[in-house]
Amino acid sequence: MAAIEDALNELADEFELLGDWEERYRYVIELGRELSPLTDAERSDANKVRGCASQVWLVTEPQADGALTFRGDSDAHIVRGLIAVLLRLYSGRSPGEILAFDAKAAFEKLGLSGALSSQRSNGLASMVARIRRDAELARAA
Repeated sequence: MAAIEDALNELADEFELLGDWEERYRYVIELGRELSPLTDAERSDANKVRGCASQVWLVTEPQADGALTFRGDSDAHIVRGLIAVLLRLYSGRSPGEILAFDAKAAFEKLGLSGALSSQRSNGLASMVARIRRDAELARAA
């Protein structure tokens, strides 16, 4: 699997090709449509991400090699797309890689920081915090 920075650069290149933010939003929504839906059981309180205006669930699955795989879903199209972006960056990574990655710098590189409403930015930060918390727990285990 490519390094997390390579995944970020690939995403940045894709966003760059799209030009304006209307096209980028459509692309983010399209990425969200490609996510596999979670089961009703996975849409549990335990998997719910706090601090998001919309409903967001994140499932963390530790792998045999120590990497963490993430799956997620939301009831909002843009947020589902943002989850898809996060999964491309974080899923399949080791806890160390996850914790070393500067998400804030990544979102600035992608142009998301300036393009999202403060409510969505807070939700995105909550999702990243949840991923980082799960990586901390996995590393400590």
